[in-house]
Amino acid sequence: MRKWLPWLVVVSTVVVLDQWSKRWILQFMAETPLRFVNDWFNLVLAHNQGAAFSFLAGAGGWQREFFSAVALLAIGFMVWMIGRHPEDRRFCLGLSLISGGAAGNLIDRIRWGTVTDFIQWHVGAHYWPAFNVADSAITLGVVLLIWDSWRSRF
Repeated sequence: MRKWLPWLVVVSTVVVLDQWSKRWILQFMAETPLRFVNDWFNLVLAHNQGAAFSFLAGAGGWQREFFSAVALLAIGFMVWMIGRHPEDRRFCLGLSLISGGAAGNLIDRIRWGTVTDFIQWHVGAHYWPAFNVADSAITLGVVLLIWDSWRSRF
């Protein structure tokens, strides 16, 4: 357990920050679902029933259980991998960030049936899909895993 502790702290921290930010945004934006911040950033209250970039958002409802099951299996696998390689810091940090993000979005999916997104970047008339803290952690975790795989090859 001792070898997993730092990584479980990372997972827990991501989940807490993600859930806190979503709770805050739901309260802050209850009356106004769009807040202009500046020329390239908005806060927007969005509910995503699908996966990344609203993939399968309009699939009729079955995707909730499907994405929940996939998240549970992925989290279990990543925690198992962390236990097998606890000394590989970059690898375990990447897996911990992904696991924390997956858990944060899983909590939303189980609790509400949708994932709350609220961060929106844009340039002129081009808007990227809204995302959240969990999505940011997942992205950073993937970047760390890619970096780790390149580092071990070269």
